[in-house]
Formats: sequence, C-alpha cells, structure tokens
Amino acid sequence: MGTLYLVRHGQASFGADDYDQLSELGRRQSVRLGEYFAERGIRFDGLIAGTLRRHKQTLEGILEGMNHAGEPLSWEGLNEYDSEAVIATVHEGKLAKPTSPELYRHHFRLLRDGLARWMAGATSPRGMPSYTDFVAGVAGALDHVRANHYGQNVLVVTSGGPISTAVGHVLGTKPEVTIDLNMRIRNTAITEFAFTPKRHMLVGFNAVPHLDAPQYKDWVTYA
Repeated sequence: MGTLYLVRHGQASFGADDYDQLSELGRRQSVRLGEYFAERGIRFDGLIAGTLRRHKQTLEGILEGMNHAGEPLSWEGLNEYDSEAVIATVHEGKLAKPTSPELYRHHFRLLRDGLARWMAGATSPRGMPSYTDFVAGVAGALDHVRANHYGQNVLVVTSGGPISTAVGHVLGTKPEVTIDLNMRIRNTAITEFAFTPKRHMLVGFNAVPHLDAPQYKDWVTYA
C-alpha cells in the first residue's frame, strides 16, 4: 500500500492582475505545512507538481519547512482550468475585480455555471482542453503514481480543480458533486489517498491539520 498526499497550493493573489503568484500568507501556509510533515516524520519518495508558478512556489515552501531537498516531476495535466476562460463562456466582457462580498459571490456563481457547462460538453472555453481531456490529465497522474510508487509516500502539489476531479474520478461522483468539492477546498489542504497498483482509495479530504492551533486560525483561506 502507498500513500498519496494531494495538496492544494497556498493562498494566491485573487483579484490581482497576476493570480498565479503566492501571497505572503500563501508562502507561510506552505512552509507551515512542511513543518507539519517534518514534525510527524512524514517523508516523500516521490514529488510531483503542476507547472504553474503557484504550484512550484508552494512545493518550495513545503520543502523548506521540511528541510528536505528534492526535484519534482512536472505534470501539465495537474494544472488548473482557466477560470477567466470558463466565466467568459457565460458572461460577456471582463468581470470587475471582486472588492465586496457580493462581487465575490457573483464571481463564483458564474464560475459554477461555466464549469457545469464545460463539464457537460456544452462549451469550449478558449485555450482549454475539453473536460474529458482535463480528467484524462489528472487520471494520468494517478496512474503514474500507482505504476511507479507502490509502497511509497508521494506528494502532489496542484490546484482545487484537479484535486476535486481526482476525488470525483476515484469515487465516480456526478459533475455537480465535483464542482461542490472544488468550491470548498482550502489553501494547502491535504487530500489523502491510499493506493495499490490497481486503484486509489480516498482516506481524507480537504484537511488542514497544520493550521489547527489557535495561532493559525486566521491562516485558513480558500483563494
């Protein structure tokens, strides 16, 4: 039996011109997660990350917190969908930067609608793969882990979309359930699978045990 830890990236720069960049809090979350792994004696035989900047920065922070060196395997199939392209399929023009709770809610309502249509094959967001190909990219990473890391601990750093897709793929959930999972994944949250050469089994979802202490109560974020 092996163990796969799927970790969502640290807080990025939601609403900024460049979202694909960890905030200062996002970096601290990442280092803290690495410290948590080290405190519990968890080491990794395999490191895999999407190719986005926030994935790489999160993994760097985790390794710093663990005082651990390693060269990750880059996996494009673990990259997030383009939320702006998804929203553009259901909303004309560029959205205003979300500066209020209502604008945040409006943004995510549009995102949910756009995701549902993309997943149903009703739209083709610009520059994005079909949803079938998106799932295949995530499933390919799971297949790689099973084929190459049986009996080992593997860390994968990615985004909420691929993590919810991995859970949905393993459990066989409906698309709307996958969307619900996606919307609730916290920054640097751990989703854990046990795996054999034949299959993955969900052990835990969206856990932030490294942020349980009172001094970290303001570190729990979703974007």
